[in-house]
Amino acid sequence: MNEWGNQMRQIVFMTLAADDLVSCWEIDDATGTLSLLSETSVEGRPAPLAVDRKNNLLYVGRRDIPRVSSYRFDPSSGTLEHQFDGPVLQGDPCYLSLDRTSRFLLGAYYNGGAVSVQEVEAGNFEGRSDWIPTGNGAHCVKTDLSNKYVMLPHIAGEHGMNAIRLFRFDDDNGSLLPNRPAEISQPDNRGPRHYVFHPNGKYAYFSNEQDCSVTAYSFDSTSGLIKELQTESTLPMHYGGVNSCAQLRITPDGRYLFAPNRGHNSLAGFSVDPDSGGLTQIGRTPTEAIPRVLDIDSTGKFLYSAGLESGHVSAFKINGDGSLDLIDRYEVGNEPMWILTLPVG
Repeated sequence: MNEWGNQMRQIVFMTLAADDLVSCWEIDDATGTLSLLSETSVEGRPAPLAVDRKNNLLYVGRRDIPRVSSYRFDPSSGTLEHQFDGPVLQGDPCYLSLDRTSRFLLGAYYNGGAVSVQEVEAGNFEGRSDWIPTGNGAHCVKTDLSNKYVMLPHIAGEHGMNAIRLFRFDDDNGSLLPNRPAEISQPDNRGPRHYVFHPNGKYAYFSNEQDCSVTAYSFDSTSGLIKELQTESTLPMHYGGVNSCAQLRITPDGRYLFAPNRGHNSLAGFSVDPDSGGLTQIGRTPTEAIPRVLDIDSTGKFLYSAGLESGHVSAFKINGDGSLDLIDRYEVGNEPMWILTLPVG
């Protein structure tokens, strides 16, 4: 329901890299169940997504090309109409986001070891385009709530530099400049991968790929700097199997945080203290095989988790205590690489 008590329509976009498809599903607002609306062919192993809600534009990262393309979507049918192709890039994008003006598209490049900023207007890429080398393993990029600061985590291991890079962002011209300090070092083999901001803007949470954990940081919105508060494992005690942590999401009200375990094949849940930013473990819920991505709907009632190996998406109800109940499973296609839920009415 929206703020006036009217029924809210929500859709879900999914990228299926091995099928060269982007699919769109509709969420039943009462039950959280999904129904397929459309499928659109997008060559080049589509993966990360970013959306401009105001202009009904979807930006799709294509990892085999590599470039970003824009599509206009019909909120009713979910169909996509190709608009523009961006320039061929020096690496394949693993993460995309729009700044809060929707004028600049930011990208992270795991293999390319860089961050990009592309000026976009109505899906067109003819404006400013910057490519900034940062180091191997860059994995996620977005602006803070003030649109003044950007963080760029890099995973650990042989393919990553195991650090968080900090930038100042100018939303007048799209420039990214190193903050002071420009980098936050990490304990050995932690591997920060993705992050989310708490809705109150005071805290940021990072998933750590190699360490299989989530770290809470305080975030200073006047300086763009972070300070570590707490790290919690995403795994149960004594688990000895192979695992890595992937994406993470926070509920719209900021009460609960979820991170997937790839290997243990579970969703680790945490309750969040809005005053201190602290995390308390709730437990782990079994999910799809190799759960690379997930998203939470705009009401905070439903969570959707995609299995890279299973080709399925599991839909869950988020209970009042943060526990998850399975609603249903859906066969969606080969190698689901992104899920993006979106209110459209």
